[in-house]
Amino acid sequence: MADPYSILGVPRTASEKDIKSAYRTLAKELHPDRNADKPNAAERFAQVTQAYDLLSDKDKRARFDRGEIDADGNPTGPFGFGGGSGGGFAGAQRGYRHDGFEGFGGGSGSEGIDLGDIFEGLFGGRGGMGGGAGAGARRRPAPRGANVTYTLKVPFNEAACRAPQRVTLADGKTIDLKLPPGLVDGQQVRLGGKGEQGPGGFGDAIVTIEILPSPYFERDGDNILLEVPISLNEAIEGAKVRIPTAEGPVMMTVAPGSTSGKVLRLKGRGFTRKNGERGDQLVTLLVDVPTDDADLKARLEGWQDSRDLRARFAV
Repeated sequence: MADPYSILGVPRTASEKDIKSAYRTLAKELHPDRNADKPNAAERFAQVTQAYDLLSDKDKRARFDRGEIDADGNPTGPFGFGGGSGGGFAGAQRGYRHDGFEGFGGGSGSEGIDLGDIFEGLFGGRGGMGGGAGAGARRRPAPRGANVTYTLKVPFNEAACRAPQRVTLADGKTIDLKLPPGLVDGQQVRLGGKGEQGPGGFGDAIVTIEILPSPYFERDGDNILLEVPISLNEAIEGAKVRIPTAEGPVMMTVAPGSTSGKVLRLKGRGFTRKNGERGDQLVTLLVDVPTDDADLKARLEGWQDSRDLRARFAV
């Protein structure tokens, strides 16, 4: 893969926010669902996603900037003799497993090294300890299969409640996906090992979640907004009215003397935050006065509200 910074079009000094913003812009532009007539879009989309996967991981990004791994996440350092503690092997990266050995000799190692070749060189096998190519040539790990991208359209109510979603994979198998807390439109969820098969194992499935709009709800951060019309008599006398929520309808109490614009709060009826707590549902009352009701006009005839409702305007 080419330089991930170049793929995302950001400088090496870019902040996490800049990297995320660049990725979201490119992902929307290159998504295969929007580029059915452009065969190269899927490949570009995969490259953008792979670049973001590397740069959004603080540890991987730091190691890439130091030259310890390449753009594909593979170790880049040479592997040779000497320099390690206790006469061990040096020059590879700590923490990778090689044929059952981890952190061999206290030094560092790189993925895919054949320790059998090294031991044969030490103990009279091919290569020996003399000159020539040496026994520590690094082998690149076998590549995993390609990642597969999916778009999952989730109804507004189900996104708010984090209702389990069933995803049908390319091989026809289904998997029940649990929506993460803090879910936002366009968020991606990675399903490890659910992509295409390759010599080094399976790639991943990357699911982009699209939250469908609601005919009456709106989202404001973790809160859900709803406007509810009430009649004049309900506003004056008070009432219990049936309103929708993400989980289903509930009865809400309207206090006597309620006015248009009054906001009522239903605790814990919004979207789930990353910490597991839920936002609220904010209900704005709208008093709906009939435009041509003879009975209402007759009842109000001769009555006048004596309050100066606009006194604060000083006009």
